[in-house]
Amino acid sequence: MKKVLTIAGSDSSGGAGIQADIKTITVHGMFAMSVITAVTAQNTLGVAAIEDISPDCVKSQLDCVFTDIFPDAVKIGMVSNPEIIGVIAERLSFYGARNIVLDPVMVSTSGFSLISQDAKSALVSKLIPMATVITPNIPEAEVLCGFGISDESDMLKAARSISSGCGKNVSVLIKGGHFAMSRNAHSSSDGGSEGSSDSAVDFLVVAGSGKEVRYAAPRIDNRNTHGTGCTLSSAIACGLASGCPLEVAVQRAKDYLTGAIAAGLDLGAGSGPLNHMYVLHGDS
Repeated sequence: MKKVLTIAGSDSSGGAGIQADIKTITVHGMFAMSVITAVTAQNTLGVAAIEDISPDCVKSQLDCVFTDIFPDAVKIGMVSNPEIIGVIAERLSFYGARNIVLDPVMVSTSGFSLISQDAKSALVSKLIPMATVITPNIPEAEVLCGFGISDESDMLKAARSISSGCGKNVSVLIKGGHFAMSRNAHSSSDGGSEGSSDSAVDFLVVAGSGKEVRYAAPRIDNRNTHGTGCTLSSAIACGLASGCPLEVAVQRAKDYLTGAIAAGLDLGAGSGPLNHMYVLHGDS
């Protein structure tokens, strides 16, 4: 059985973070392990409290995992503390971790900064260069590339810029789902063309080969999208753990995510979770 480690925060509502990662890894038929970086008190309406785990405890968790059940892939989610980021980078390097998928959670899709400048700097200098692939959303990609993104051409340009700037071994997948929704809300005039607002488009630039892949999936009208980034990155890690080429792992992950959103789970009063188990039980 393939083993996948998730390094992220705990979401008490079960929709994102460690909980979403474990569900995703499990339905992919793999063994899920976790290193918890923070505990959050949250639900579908928002976050009430966050408490970081101590760097020493994070280090101990990593040591216990890697010295006993070595993971075939690693997914990293939100890490808001520069000391924790440093510990993660040092331990992953020490153990020679492979197939690292980093969801660089820095900026919300609405543009709100989620971590401190010190943590951003540590993420960029220490963790991103270690990753096999990073999966920024549009606002995060803008931070990493240093220019605005307003269309698909900009997305591809940003993916190229980030990949070349992060080192030859880091691939970049820029997620455009929320960008597509914004375009739809503002009634884009090029609706008949490929990449219209009826599609959520992502761009992947593969490190080394420079291969560029455009992914388009139907845009699903569903407000319940809490944990989509966590779910996608965990599913990509599963694909890499199974030995898939990166571009195939991304496609399979996107197919899984689309199905989890389309299943239409409706829990809570706010932006609810996906149906991670739809592949086992259908969309009921």
